[in-house]
Amino acid sequence: MANWIQPLTLEGSLVQLIPMTEAHTADMIKAASDGQLWDIWYTSVPSAQNITTYISHALTEQASGKALPFVVVEKVTGNVVGSTRYCSVDGPNRRVEIGYTWYAKSTQRTGVNTECKFLLLQHAFEILDAIAVEFKTNFFNFPSRNAILRLGARQDGIIRNHRIDKMGNIRDTVLFSILNSEWPVVKTSLVFKMKQTYA
Repeated sequence: MANWIQPLTLEGSLVQLIPMTEAHTADMIKAASDGQLWDIWYTSVPSAQNITTYISHALTEQASGKALPFVVVEKVTGNVVGSTRYCSVDGPNRRVEIGYTWYAKSTQRTGVNTECKFLLLQHAFEILDAIAVEFKTNFFNFPSRNAILRLGARQDGIIRNHRIDKMGNIRDTVLFSILNSEWPVVKTSLVFKMKQTYA
């Protein structure tokens, strides 16, 4: 199961999820600049100062089989509007996390996140045969927590003093998951939401 997750492109009506490469550096900075996303203290969005390290770490994780990072491309414009990835890959136990997700401010609340998550969840459950997909976020990232709940994930708990963030604060992490047994109804809900967006 070392090669459980392989690079691939996922495509929906609004977006393509394309494997991240160093060639996406400038496009990712442009997307993150829409809203100065790196200034939000409880998130980890790349800036011009750390984008090289950000991408290098993501690609190192991919090479070791622990992650598969994507850039999010808006199909109507062809622009990179964000990033997301499979991470914490556990092939033997068929578990994976969806994380490191961020979008340009102008793209938020447009249906892009719902479709991205749908594509990643569908691939995880229907192609990879995952038994669970996890989501983690900072306790204080209430927009992210609410967005994860709207997907249909359930909160498993809060990991206290989980890690030290970029400002030196000790972070509590909220853990959510969707189980394979829950995917059919979650899928139905997401398809309904996307139809409302496209209508």
